[in-house]
Amino acid sequence: MMKTIEKINLSETTKQINVNHTNFVLDNANDHCVRIAVFKGEYQWHHHPDSDEIFMVIEGQLLIDLENDVTLEVNPNEIVKIPAGVLHRTRSNVRTVNLCFEREEAETVFMEKESVR
Repeated sequence: MMKTIEKINLSETTKQINVNHTNFVLDNANDHCVRIAVFKGEYQWHHHPDSDEIFMVIEGQLLIDLENDVTLEVNPNEIVKIPAGVLHRTRSNVRTVNLCFEREEAETVFMEKESVR
Protein backbone atom coordinates (compact mmCIF):
# COMPACT_ATOMS: atom_id res chain seq x y z
CA MET A 1 0.00 0.00 0.00
CA MET A 2 1.42 3.38 -1.03
CA LYS A 3 1.53 5.99 1.71
CA THR A 4 0.19 9.46 0.95
CA ILE A 5 2.85 12.10 0.42
CA GLU A 6 1.68 15.68 0.38
CA LYS A 7 3.57 18.79 -0.67
CA ILE A 8 2.68 22.13 0.97
CA ASN A 9 3.42 25.50 -0.61
CA LEU A 10 3.91 28.02 2.22
CA SER A 11 3.29 31.10 0.03
CA GLU A 12 0.01 29.68 -1.25
CA THR A 13 -1.01 28.62 2.26
CA THR A 14 -0.49 32.10 3.74
CA LYS A 15 -1.10 34.62 0.95
CA GLN A 16 -4.83 35.05 1.64
CA ILE A 17 -4.46 35.32 5.44
CA ASN A 18 -4.99 38.91 6.54
CA VAL A 19 -5.94 38.62 10.21
CA ASN A 20 -3.68 39.92 13.01
CA HIS A 21 -2.94 36.43 14.30
CA THR A 22 -3.41 32.86 13.19
CA ASN A 23 -1.43 29.77 14.13
CA PHE A 24 -2.14 26.23 12.98
CA VAL A 25 -0.45 22.86 12.49
CA LEU A 26 0.79 22.23 8.95
CA ASP A 27 1.92 18.66 9.52
CA ASN A 28 3.22 16.16 12.07
CA ALA A 29 6.28 13.93 12.16
CA ASN A 30 6.71 11.38 14.92
CA ASP A 31 5.81 13.25 18.14
CA HIS A 32 6.57 16.72 16.73
CA CYS A 33 4.59 19.19 14.66
CA VAL A 34 5.29 22.04 12.30
CA ARG A 35 3.08 25.05 12.96
CA ILE A 36 2.76 28.11 10.79
CA ALA A 37 1.98 31.50 12.28
CA VAL A 38 0.92 34.59 10.41
CA PHE A 39 0.67 37.65 12.61
CA LYS A 40 1.34 41.26 13.40
CA GLY A 41 1.31 42.36 17.00
CA GLU A 42 2.24 40.75 20.27
CA TYR A 43 1.71 37.28 21.75
CA GLN A 44 1.52 36.55 25.48
CA TRP A 45 4.50 35.78 27.70
CA HIS A 46 4.77 32.00 28.06
CA HIS A 47 7.07 29.02 28.29
CA HIS A 48 6.98 25.35 27.39
CA PRO A 49 8.26 23.34 30.36
CA ASP A 50 8.76 20.12 28.40
CA SER A 51 9.60 21.16 24.83
CA ASP A 52 12.17 23.19 22.95
CA GLU A 53 10.68 25.48 20.29
CA ILE A 54 12.38 26.37 17.01
CA PHE A 55 11.25 29.38 14.99
CA MET A 56 12.05 29.87 11.31
CA VAL A 57 11.02 33.14 9.67
CA ILE A 58 9.68 32.98 6.12
CA GLU A 59 8.51 36.60 5.74
CA GLY A 60 8.75 39.77 7.85
CA GLN A 61 10.68 39.98 11.11
CA LEU A 62 9.99 38.05 14.30
CA LEU A 63 10.98 39.65 17.59
CA ILE A 64 11.36 37.29 20.54
CA ASP A 65 11.52 38.98 23.93
CA LEU A 66 13.23 37.13 26.76
CA GLU A 67 12.69 37.84 30.45
CA ASN A 68 16.19 39.36 30.89
CA ASP A 69 15.29 42.33 28.62
CA VAL A 70 16.98 40.73 25.61
CA THR A 71 15.15 40.81 22.28
CA LEU A 72 16.15 38.45 19.49
CA GLU A 73 15.52 39.66 15.94
CA VAL A 74 14.82 36.79 13.56
CA ASN A 75 14.73 37.65 9.86
CA PRO A 76 13.75 35.63 6.78
CA ASN A 77 15.77 32.43 6.37
CA GLU A 78 16.97 32.53 10.00
CA ILE A 79 16.10 30.14 12.80
CA VAL A 80 16.39 30.36 16.56
CA LYS A 81 15.78 27.74 19.24
CA ILE A 82 14.14 28.64 22.53
CA PRO A 83 15.04 25.87 25.02
CA ALA A 84 12.36 24.24 27.14
CA GLY A 85 11.43 26.30 30.19
CA VAL A 86 12.69 29.66 28.84
CA LEU A 87 10.11 32.42 29.31
CA HIS A 88 9.50 34.37 26.09
CA ARG A 89 6.98 36.19 23.95
CA THR A 90 6.86 36.73 20.22
CA ARG A 91 5.90 39.95 18.53
CA SER A 92 6.12 41.67 15.18
CA ASN A 93 5.73 45.20 13.88
CA VAL A 94 5.02 43.98 10.33
CA ARG A 95 3.13 41.02 8.85
CA THR A 96 5.30 38.05 9.72
CA VAL A 97 5.10 34.44 8.62
CA ASN A 98 7.09 31.90 10.60
CA LEU A 99 7.31 28.17 11.10
CA CYS A 100 7.49 26.72 14.58
CA PHE A 101 8.81 23.23 15.31
CA GLU A 102 7.87 21.71 18.67
CA ARG A 103 6.52 18.61 20.38
CA GLU A 104 2.96 18.05 19.29
CA GLU A 105 1.70 17.80 22.86
CA ALA A 106 3.89 20.61 24.22
CA GLU A 107 2.41 22.27 27.28
CA THR A 108 2.17 26.07 27.16
CA VAL A 109 2.21 27.98 30.45
CA PHE A 110 1.07 31.59 30.14
CA MET A 111 2.37 34.27 32.50
CA GLU A 112 0.95 37.65 33.49
CA LYS A 113 3.05 40.54 32.21
CA GLU A 114 3.45 41.97 35.72
CA SER A 115 5.12 38.78 36.94
CA VAL A 116 7.69 38.87 34.13
CA ARG A 117 9.36 42.21 34.85
